[in-house]
Amino acid sequence: MSETGTAQHTYRVELGPRSYDIHIEPGCLGRLGEAMAGLFSSPSRCMVISNVTVAPLYMDSVRTSLELAGWQVSECILADGERYKTMESFGLIMDALMEAKLSRNEPVIALGGGVVGDMTGFAAACYRRGIPFIQVPTTVLAQVDSSVGGKTAINHPHGKNMIGAFYQPKLVWIDPTVLNTLELREIRAGIAEAVKYGLIRDAALFAWMRENMHAALNLDADVLGKMILSSCRHKAEVVMADETEQGQRALLNLGHTFGHAIESMTHYSTYLHGEAVAIGTLMAARLSEQLGHAPAGTEDAIRTCYRQVGLPVDVPAFSAQQWLDAMGHDKKNVGSRIRYILLHGIGNAFLAEDVSPDAICSLIDSYLAE
Repeated sequence: MSETGTAQHTYRVELGPRSYDIHIEPGCLGRLGEAMAGLFSSPSRCMVISNVTVAPLYMDSVRTSLELAGWQVSECILADGERYKTMESFGLIMDALMEAKLSRNEPVIALGGGVVGDMTGFAAACYRRGIPFIQVPTTVLAQVDSSVGGKTAINHPHGKNMIGAFYQPKLVWIDPTVLNTLELREIRAGIAEAVKYGLIRDAALFAWMRENMHAALNLDADVLGKMILSSCRHKAEVVMADETEQGQRALLNLGHTFGHAIESMTHYSTYLHGEAVAIGTLMAARLSEQLGHAPAGTEDAIRTCYRQVGLPVDVPAFSAQQWLDAMGHDKKNVGSRIRYILLHGIGNAFLAEDVSPDAICSLIDSYLAE
């Protein structure tokens, strides 16, 4: 990361008594303990939940920061990967919390990517019927998307994120410099979620991302800072308008209905989440064109962007019935209706609940014929 772009930003998510700050600042990881001093009347005990990949890199820094601020720190280290976002891993967190005997006012800290953040948040929502938790995201995907908004969950064999709760963090503490240790594939998958905000509600952001993609992939500090801040602002604005996804917030799921089906059908072992969502977004764009909602060329424009990122763009060859069965388990469905997020064009997404199975069969047939 370049040495420019050192500006810090704090964005307030206004949700009444559940309001919290998103703080973005290069190098801020070592000041987490100081930040938490402003959230709690006095330091006590806390637990940091991380995984076997992230903990060796950043646990010492976080622990030192917390202990210098007066916190007594315990740890829970999980296996790394989406396939471990399970009831078994959730049970390990709950066992650790029970053994540590944290009280209702003592926080847990999620140090990791989206999997760690989701599972930690869900555990925090359940333990003692709710204890405070802090998001310290360490991947691009988590920094631009999953750490904000209070969606917490674990996966089930029948579907992704089927068991969970809406439970807001007390703070989102983002240090972009930690992204330096990520593999390029993880960076690409995270950028896919940032591109999503341009597709659903900000055509100018999509164009800016296209122009600055090389710099983003190389973790240029200025570009990265703007990408993270823009994404967090968009996510926060939508969450503030619709915290529990009764309407507008569903638009954030562009590409996710197909993407979650891809993850489920491939047993969470082939694609990273951002990769599956990218493919799912292309499918949503083609469906939008086939149904007459989006102008011709919408899918091609998105595919060109994803190729620029280096994301996979080929749709896995499952039958239409397999797709429909997998999507039928999606948590966003209403009754027996599968909910799709479609596009009127770049920057203009909408919710569709009237897409027929025949339309999906035609969509899948068009890919199988290629």
